[in-house]
Amino acid sequence: MLKNTVKTGFTLVELLVVIAIIGVLVGLLLPAVQAAREAARRMSCSNNFKQIGLAIHNYHAAFEQLPKQGSGTCRFNSVAQSNGATAADVPVSSDANELSWIAGLLPFCEQQALWEQLSNPLIDPITGSRFPSFGPNPRRSLTMHGAARYEPYLTNIATFRCPSDPGIGLPSQGRTNYACCLGDGSDQTGRGGTNDDGTITQANAIARSARCRGMFVPRTRISFRDILDGTANTICAGEIITDLGDSDKRTKGLGRVSGAGRPWNTPLLCQAAVDPAQPKFWLATGFTGGLGFIGNQEEGRGYAWALGRPFYSGMTTTTPPNSEVCLVTTTDNDSQTPPSSRHQGGCHVLMGDGAVRFITDSIDAGNLNSPNVDYGPPAGSQSPYGLWGSLGTRASSEVINSNF
Repeated sequence: MLKNTVKTGFTLVELLVVIAIIGVLVGLLLPAVQAAREAARRMSCSNNFKQIGLAIHNYHAAFEQLPKQGSGTCRFNSVAQSNGATAADVPVSSDANELSWIAGLLPFCEQQALWEQLSNPLIDPITGSRFPSFGPNPRRSLTMHGAARYEPYLTNIATFRCPSDPGIGLPSQGRTNYACCLGDGSDQTGRGGTNDDGTITQANAIARSARCRGMFVPRTRISFRDILDGTANTICAGEIITDLGDSDKRTKGLGRVSGAGRPWNTPLLCQAAVDPAQPKFWLATGFTGGLGFIGNQEEGRGYAWALGRPFYSGMTTTTPPNSEVCLVTTTDNDSQTPPSSRHQGGCHVLMGDGAVRFITDSIDAGNLNSPNVDYGPPAGSQSPYGLWGSLGTRASSEVINSNF
């Protein structure tokens, strides 16, 4: 007896429908995976900042002060004065009070081995050059390292790197994605008026007191008792991105190369050089108002964790997060250097009490047309830069009554 048999299987139309559905699901899944990865990187970045905050508090417990931005040994008049060494075996006599706040934190964030290298005399195994304790001036170029390599300055420290920042390798030295808060002004942010040999004039001391209003003051001892606005209301450090060799307005040095303009008189001075077609980048040419590019390929934002200058390891709270940097003359000079990040919409900041907050680009920044305090508003005034400026000052009697 013959039986009717029914063949089972997919028709061509059904197969195409299944393939189309799978394609849609994969298309939906990939952005979700990328978002999950970025969320994990952002959490890792926040954890780095928490570790840094703990290290700062442990440092303060040990020395009753914050680590200095601009510390180390004074510049010697002669190389031969450095630990009895001669000019032949010491490339640079001292670090000239140029070490960043990160240097002092090394033994408090699981970097004891690196601290031992930095704090003791070190010999380059290739050239035999002898470096003094706390090293040479961290403003060294890669050419100088090629002639006499100082390894600590070239070392990347994982705790001070954000996983979302892809910057790596040459032409940088040891990169950092975290910068100390220098306040709501740009004048005196380079060295706080203190010379490389540790001296300071009365006029510079007065100017520093009026204009250096952040939790860190270059080359100056600051402790928690100086934070009169409260550590929970004062930014200790902020996130920065490192230069990728492009014309990103947050990382490539641009500022006044001629004329009278200064960011402390005009916070929006460098905004005229931003490309309107690509708001995150500088124009290639056609600058007005005395503006121009500053620095060479080795001088990028965050390119040297050991260097205690604002463009490399500092931040200001004048213009909002992810705004353009604005320099004066050189990358080692006073600078307006807002924080920045590769995270969407803002950046992390570390508060003085150790809390980590995410600040959006749209935070209230007050009157950005106002000169800095002591250039327009008199010394001791509350910050003209709204909530953002208030968070950057340590003792200006601001009351923080807004969520941020």
